[in-house]
Formats: sequence, structure tokens, C-alpha cells
Amino acid sequence: MGLLKDWRDHAYGLDDRTPEGEKFWYDHFQQEKSIYEKILGNPKEYIKGTIKELAELFGVSIETMVGVLDGIDDSLINSNNLEEADENTVVSLAYDVEKLYMNMVGCNAEWLYTLPQWDDILTEERRKELYKIEKSSKTIVKPPKVGRNDPCPCGSGKKYKKCCGAN
Repeated sequence: MGLLKDWRDHAYGLDDRTPEGEKFWYDHFQQEKSIYEKILGNPKEYIKGTIKELAELFGVSIETMVGVLDGIDDSLINSNNLEEADENTVVSLAYDVEKLYMNMVGCNAEWLYTLPQWDDILTEERRKELYKIEKSSKTIVKPPKVGRNDPCPCGSGKKYKKCCGAN
């Protein structure tokens, strides 16, 4: 069984409405925040090593490190392909700055996208722009309702009720 599958089975198998699940996710998010503070602390230096080495570097369990790697993978310049990874698999944390920020916003991870380290990486104006782009990308805009006597939107020139709106 791979580390990623173990992580997902354990983490997503917990009900976050139970005391055990709530504690697990609270602890995980605190550790994740600490890791991101270090990763973002020197944005020009990308961290690379085995999963075991990174877990030791950040002072977390291998399972927690895999969870963080799973979360950041969509924001990396090159995916780490965690499906077959074991603790000796070399991974890179080279991330796309704007993509990482937008993914944090998209996940509603306020504890991450509001970290003070972002001040040295992206201007406040750019963060606001990225925030707005990410939030609006999930907004569903309904087209205006076509009235019975309006021209049919198919372009036939007929009234809607006599064309596509006919029963």
C-alpha cells in the first residue's frame, strides 16, 4: 500500500464532526501552517529531498508530510507523482507562487493565504487580484430567462413560445 493511499484512507476516513476527527484536522492544519511558513520564508529557495528527510526537516510525521505534499501538488511546477511514493522517494517543493496562492484561496485555507510571508512574495494589490480571480471562477452566472414572447435564442427569428419553448 502506498503512502498517499494510507494518508487519504486515514485522513478522509475521519469524520471532522467527531472529537477525534476535529482534533486530527486541527493538529494537521497547525503543522501544515508551520511548514508553509518555512516554505514561503525563502521563496527563491526550493526545498527538495526524500519524503522522510522533509518530514524530519519540518519536524512532522511521514503521514503529515504526505498530506502536505498531497495538498501542494497542484501548485507545484512539476508534480511529484505521489501515487507510488514511499518514504525514500525524492520530492521537490518548487511551486508556482500565484498558483499556490490561488489554490489556498480556492480551498478556503485562510490560515495559509493570510500568512505574513506572502507580504514579501506578492504585493497586497496582486493578492487581491488573485483572490478575486479565484473566487469569481467558482461563481455561477445564470443566463437571463427567455420570456415566452421574446425572440428565440436559437436565432430562428420566431418567438420563443413558437420555437424552442413549444411544448
